[in-house]
Amino acid sequence: MIDEKYRTVAPVEDWLEAHRQLWSPNTVRGYATSLAQWWTFLEQRDETGMWGDLGVPAVAGFLSWLRNGRTVEHTLIEPEQAPEAGTLEARLAALISFYRWQEAVFSVPVAGRLMRGTPRRAPARGLLAHLDARTAPAPSSLVRVRRQRHHGRPPLLLPTEIQAILDGCAMPDATLGEWAGNLRDRLLFALLAETGMRLGEALGLRICDFIMGRGSTPYIEIVPREDNTNGARVKMMRPRRIYVGCDLERLFADYLTQLACRSAEFGIEIDTGSPLLVNLERPPLLAALREGTVRDKVSALRKKNIGPASWTPHWFRHSHATALLLAGTPEWVVSRRLGHAHVQTTLDLYGNPRELHRMGEKLQVARSGQGLTRTPSSCILVA
Repeated sequence: MIDEKYRTVAPVEDWLEAHRQLWSPNTVRGYATSLAQWWTFLEQRDETGMWGDLGVPAVAGFLSWLRNGRTVEHTLIEPEQAPEAGTLEARLAALISFYRWQEAVFSVPVAGRLMRGTPRRAPARGLLAHLDARTAPAPSSLVRVRRQRHHGRPPLLLPTEIQAILDGCAMPDATLGEWAGNLRDRLLFALLAETGMRLGEALGLRICDFIMGRGSTPYIEIVPREDNTNGARVKMMRPRRIYVGCDLERLFADYLTQLACRSAEFGIEIDTGSPLLVNLERPPLLAALREGTVRDKVSALRKKNIGPASWTPHWFRHSHATALLLAGTPEWVVSRRLGHAHVQTTLDLYGNPRELHRMGEKLQVARSGQGLTRTPSSCILVA
């Protein structure tokens, strides 16, 4: 990270370097964005030299500055597009994490001014939380973000929207007997839709991780690795197995055939330990696909009005989880399939029975209006 004079911000870089091997690249990038905004705020106040000697007033001013469009701390006119409470919480969490590390390593006193004592009352705890020692009361932040009591559900993709995205990548050509378009992109989005895995988990897959059925149920092994060339990582480094359907297995076989042909054409050797999703058309050829390339593909599909206006690859995960719960799959099964550390996380995000019922009615109306009579492929079997 650099400042307004294009100099490296040493305190932030030290913190980022200490966490790059511990957290996923997306987490590090999100925290780096938060700290970049914090440093910009200090530059506007001409207080970068005092970064290690600030307190609650500066942090409260930072949140106000974010709310007002990162221009001024105080305004009489409410901004048209204020950031969500969740975004402000993420910025504050990154700031507190940064200063707690600085206090532990370099004895910077700011964290002690932001964190005081323990909560007066233990917060509400989820199912079987009394068995988890990690939920003991801890020092709380003096600066808080007020959230609305009623939370909206995660955004979803309808079955026809998922199919439109897949077809926007590649479609079978009956006359030629082959796929027309980018089969790799179709496989990527089909993986996300049918398994609910995170994008980083999909980008970290290797050929040997997709186990074909051979008469039984095919499945995918999510294997934590730290040596992926594209920096992809499994969140919390938790392995798991995800069973998939025959349609995805056939799509994988077609893609593997295409990959083998391209490998022979370029003279580049691949084996079962090679990355599954790679560059087939542009250099570096057969190198592991990166997140930036996926973002470019999503942007290209949006410009063609394929899918909702603001959809992201993570919407496939929300859609998959909701579809499974609507189909009556037990919460603990959905939790294990998604790779959540606790079933309570699944319940908090997707498990409100009333909201699920409303969502089911909405999907049913949409599907009946579009002539759909069967469950989408994202609701696949769970073994």
